[in-house]
Amino acid sequence: MLTTADAIVIGAGIVGNATAYYLAKKGLSVIVLEASEYIGNGGSSRNGGGVRQSGRDPKELPLMVWGVKNIWPHLSEELGVDTEYKQKGNLRLGKTPAHMEKLKTLADNAIKCGVDVQMLTAEEVKKINPYLSDAVIGASWCPTDGHANPLTTTLGYYKAARALGADFVTGCPVKKIITEKGKVCGVETPEQKFYAPSVVVAAGFESNEILGTVGINIPMRKRVLQCLVTEAEPQMFEQMLGTAAADFYGHQTKHGSFVFGGHDGFEDDPVVINNDYPFSTGDFASCCSRGIMGYFPLLSNAKIVRTWSGYEDHSSDVVATVSKCDEVPGLYIECGFSGHGFGIGPAAAYNIAELIATGSCPADISPLRYDRFKSVI
Repeated sequence: MLTTADAIVIGAGIVGNATAYYLAKKGLSVIVLEASEYIGNGGSSRNGGGVRQSGRDPKELPLMVWGVKNIWPHLSEELGVDTEYKQKGNLRLGKTPAHMEKLKTLADNAIKCGVDVQMLTAEEVKKINPYLSDAVIGASWCPTDGHANPLTTTLGYYKAARALGADFVTGCPVKKIITEKGKVCGVETPEQKFYAPSVVVAAGFESNEILGTVGINIPMRKRVLQCLVTEAEPQMFEQMLGTAAADFYGHQTKHGSFVFGGHDGFEDDPVVINNDYPFSTGDFASCCSRGIMGYFPLLSNAKIVRTWSGYEDHSSDVVATVSKCDEVPGLYIECGFSGHGFGIGPAAAYNIAELIATGSCPADISPLRYDRFKSVI
């Protein structure tokens, strides 16, 4: 096991694994430290699989647009796994005039950033997806959005990073970032110390506890994320779906099952088991199913085979932090993805790896700086 490297990455979700891969691809030695016993143990391998530009805050759009153009189209070939990436568009559905106003605002923001987003009537939506309920009065449509398989993608990055020499250590929580003369020089774990001139914190909500050891804080909170999976159904549609009401989102997978996420109103007050691990409840399954059936009556008899839950790092402005840290040279931050980090994670990882290796990066990540938050008195 290595104890000294060019870079240390904290967290083995999709962001941490991808960062390790791109650093190793640049020829840097990398140590990845994961607190749990498993790779991809958080939301990275358990989410709705969206790879979308539409519906995002304008701060995230430059990075997300870059990732859709430069990473996702060839990722399966590069990693040697089937990420199941499909670029078949994203419908964000509306049932009321207020919904359509919200979707129009999001679409206008995306259009200003160069994203192709169109507003559709009910008739136009039905031409794309004829299975929708008549309650849908319109939608926004982004033809360059898509979806992928979170599990195969997250593990694909892990395997590719390992193949390039990255060293992964699981069951190894980081307790402290070590500095020398104000600069990063490594990290401390319960068992030993690891040394590197660059440290990337990509540990989800737990990032703040680690960052706090050098006086950095990203305003965010824990929030429960839940999803359900159905039995395989006949192929119906290939688009990624979302709604203005945020009552569900998801897609139909390659083998026919549907993966849908949603809310039950208890995201900030979860039922917990096993030392604060959130428990997926029957409330969620019934609430999410009612939402789905309101848009897709044909799925009323679809059987749910499992549900899952986990925590997301929900930032105060619902926007990711992807940034180097000026106060602590050698420190890099990737967290606060607020439940939509899967699609943007590879682009975030690539650009942080480029910053470490070369001092610059191809995408504009300045809107995602760690110090953008303002104090409110």
